[in-house]
Amino acid sequence: MTSWQLVRIIAGTFILISLALGAPASPWFISEWFLAFTAFVGANILQSGLTKWCLMESIVRKLGLKAGA
Repeated sequence: MTSWQLVRIIAGTFILISLALGAPASPWFISEWFLAFTAFVGANILQSGLTKWCLMESIVRKLGLKAGA
């Protein structure tokens, strides 16, 4: 697995969990403030697409995963 694959898995997991915890129609609803975390992850994905730099990818590379193609 490459670093970019793991970053996308982590981002997708964060988004799904925060939607489940923040959407009032969800059976796991806790607070609508979890939707702010969804927006934060989305903003980071947008930023990494525009700048071609992602903090999470830098972190997982330092943990030993090889860079993606």
